[in-house]
Amino acid sequence: MTTLKDVGRRAGVSASTVSLVLNGRDAGRVQPSISARVRLAARELGYAPNLVARSLRTNQSHTIGLLSDQVASTPFAGQMLQGAQQTAWEAGYLLLLIDTAGNADLEKPAIQALAQRNIDALIYASTYHREVALPEVPSGTPFLLLDGRPAGDAHVDWVAPDEVAGAAAAVEHFVSRGHRRIGFINSGESIPAARGRLEGYFSALRAAGIEPDDRLISTLTDRSIAATEVSAAALLDLPDRPTAIFCFNDRVAAGLYREAARRGLSIPRDLSIIGFDDDQSVIEHLTPSLTTVQLPHRAMGVWAVERLLDGLRTEGDSTPEGFLMPCRLIVRDSVAPPS
Repeated sequence: MTTLKDVGRRAGVSASTVSLVLNGRDAGRVQPSISARVRLAARELGYAPNLVARSLRTNQSHTIGLLSDQVASTPFAGQMLQGAQQTAWEAGYLLLLIDTAGNADLEKPAIQALAQRNIDALIYASTYHREVALPEVPSGTPFLLLDGRPAGDAHVDWVAPDEVAGAAAAVEHFVSRGHRRIGFINSGESIPAARGRLEGYFSALRAAGIEPDDRLISTLTDRSIAATEVSAAALLDLPDRPTAIFCFNDRVAAGLYREAARRGLSIPRDLSIIGFDDDQSVIEHLTPSLTTVQLPHRAMGVWAVERLLDGLRTEGDSTPEGFLMPCRLIVRDSVAPPS
């Protein structure tokens, strides 16, 4: 069994330094480059801490609970969970997941089950960026919302995508290629993602000196393929149709690809398209490859655990905050100058 001394020998440091790093007490005590070397050595040697002994010694379980509402069955779940799990593991913590499958009646007993295992902190992961009614969490348990923000004026830590900046980046890319008539197919749901992406669309147009035209905005009536086709047709059938269209997500973009093909329009020669999400299950079927805005699921998972660990190290002596994670524009082949 690999020991702290073994890790120390591999990293060229003392066992006490290894202990500081792997117990998350290295901030301000150990140089970041040395901490990275220790974590790498621990991974290479397959070091696993004795969590039972540590729990008895510190009165901490070194376990973080993660409660989700279907996140385990969504396309992006793997990225979010990988980011959270790796960050927790490298700090010597275990991530314990319970998925309620969207059943609100399971939420309270699920939290109680996690609390009975003496978790040190709890993450509530949303299926998508939305406003979340806070669950009942045991008093004194550090709590954070992942991919959601609190409904009302509740004060808790949360992290979500920067929808506004992400949408603005998409429109700015169209403008940089010479487009002026830029359409938008948006979700009809009253959610932060829809509101934020519309705000980003408007702000980027105005920054480019383009007056927004309501005729170039089409709103989905629901999430069905039929609704996507109707919204796409509404823009493509305009007498002076847009030369570029920004889509609420990649599935909408896929529907727009189909409608464009029915009309004999070539992408990107006749119509440029940008999506949102970077959903590989959709993108892998699209030709030409779709330019899109990538949701930062892995980065949000990392941030969530790091934020909770910081709170545990300072014993919660910090003001709750919300953080909007930047979304990266992934440039592929679906945008060209207007013909």
